[in-house]
Amino acid sequence: MSAPAALLLVLNASPLPASIGAEDAAQIEVSPAGDAQPTQAPVLQAGPGPVLSPPTPVEPLPTPVEPLPPPLEIPEAGSVGPLTLPDFTGAEPLDPQSQGSEIVVTAREETPGDPLSDVNAKSYEVVQAVDVALVAPLAGAYKEVLPEPVRDGVRNFLRNLEEPVIAVNYLLQLKPGRAVKSVARFAVNSTMGIAGLVDVAKRKPFNLPYTANGFANTMACYGIGPGPYLYLPLVGPTTVRDLIGVTLDRAALPAVVGPPISEPYYALPAASLDALSDRVEIDDQITRLRENSGDPYADWRDLYLKQRKSEIAAICPKKGETVDETLPPRAGKGRD
Repeated sequence: MSAPAALLLVLNASPLPASIGAEDAAQIEVSPAGDAQPTQAPVLQAGPGPVLSPPTPVEPLPTPVEPLPPPLEIPEAGSVGPLTLPDFTGAEPLDPQSQGSEIVVTAREETPGDPLSDVNAKSYEVVQAVDVALVAPLAGAYKEVLPEPVRDGVRNFLRNLEEPVIAVNYLLQLKPGRAVKSVARFAVNSTMGIAGLVDVAKRKPFNLPYTANGFANTMACYGIGPGPYLYLPLVGPTTVRDLIGVTLDRAALPAVVGPPISEPYYALPAASLDALSDRVEIDDQITRLRENSGDPYADWRDLYLKQRKSEIAAICPKKGETVDETLPPRAGKGRD
């Protein structure tokens, strides 16, 4: 049988798939029978149609979820004892610089009547530093060296010299009765009191106690306000009105009394002894303020303003103003 005939028989026995057309069949090569050798089976390519994608790999199952912890057990009421806080006693405070914190310094709060509080507070600090280093030791030595009767004699002598100026101010305040008492004190103490060293006038039968007065009180009686509060070296706490009044008092004393009050060799030692005497008199007040006050400057200012208000009320009281007997007297200005 010839090769074409054998091919036809094969085709008739095994029909081609319907997807293979005549052109594809014509391209199939058939080797002669004699040359037949085992070859790889022909690969038939399908015609147009859907293309099958490889199967998607199956992902592994996720890790099993761990079971939830058991619920918290709430203790019954009364079964838990009181909480104990840690003991911080003796713990060192934090250093703001090591912690990176910033310290904010605020200005002193402005107080009515004290518009220069920042300047006054600085002056107060300087004066207190000088007082601790110099004035307080001198006052202590003055108190230790001179016995109390001698110190009282010095104070009485200096107070007696003030009586003429006190009398003049009582006249200006339209209080002639008090002016007469001041003149009487000056006369009695200057004669019977050995130039004022002994305050005989405050004892019986005279009963004329010492009462401070000056031009600052006179201005207050005529309605002049105190003005801004000041704290000055060599003066201490004062106001503008009181500063002017003290200046007038010191200028009037030599003019009224005359020499030797007006001479420098007398005025300087007398002023120094007067300052030391005042410092000894108010030593307890200064110590209490330094030890117990959170703001000594403000407390000293408030005390001074209250004292002055009470002193003025004792001379020319206005409506609603009374004398506060609970206040300690100012240095050198108290009543006997």
